[in-house]
Amino acid sequence: MEIAGRTFVVTGAGAGIGREVALLLLQRGGRVAGVDLNADGLAGTGTLAAQDADRWSAHAMDVCDRAAVDGLIGDVLAQHGQLDGLLNVAGIIQPFLPLEELSIEAIAKVMNVNFWGVVHTTKAALPHLLARPQACVVNVSSMGGFTPVPGQTAYGASKAAVKLLTEGLYAESRGTSVAVSVVFPGAVATEISANSGVHIDAPADAPAFPTTSPRDAAHRIVDEAVVKGRYRVLVGKDATMLDRISRLAPQRATDMIAKKMASLLG
Repeated sequence: MEIAGRTFVVTGAGAGIGREVALLLLQRGGRVAGVDLNADGLAGTGTLAAQDADRWSAHAMDVCDRAAVDGLIGDVLAQHGQLDGLLNVAGIIQPFLPLEELSIEAIAKVMNVNFWGVVHTTKAALPHLLARPQACVVNVSSMGGFTPVPGQTAYGASKAAVKLLTEGLYAESRGTSVAVSVVFPGAVATEISANSGVHIDAPADAPAFPTTSPRDAAHRIVDEAVVKGRYRVLVGKDATMLDRISRLAPQRATDMIAKKMASLLG
């Protein structure tokens, strides 16, 4: 779909991939309603988008709050006049702990942000998107949604739920004006650990993994999901490799990641 003149809601727009997606959509002539729990982060994005300020609006809110999300859509329509795309980029990780040691509260927090946040925004936006001649829903899952990572089991479950939710929505949206895409980033150089309130005490001999920059990830998401409407979008060589291995030899992929990540569990 064309970006110029279209209005997009981008969650997680206060930092990382979400910020870069918002900035890229603005650079290409779109209107963006940026959503984030962190008001300061949104202000920072707004500063970076100063030359496009007339097409940017900031909405500091919690995507876990269903009433707030319902109100958000009304605010977006009032400020921008239409809604053409929803990009769910917001997400958090869990503390690096095995499931046995992870509290129910920590599991609920991850599920609320990563899964229920996507449900809330999608349910609120979908009627308006279906009314547009062209529209899109882009939900960011993770390579952890198809290959388990020790110490991130609840996170992986939340992202697997996003994967299946998005694929189901795609199946239901065939023949409509709404293109539905699911995105699987690999390791991206963001501050997701700090933003999740998670401290990672990695040992000196912990393996180093190549990362994709947030800007490159944003370009991949915008070019492949928003513009082309691809069903699945893989971000990074690591995600592409694991996707192939997990399809051909899922246990091998699981064992390989478990071995590489074992040091993070102590």
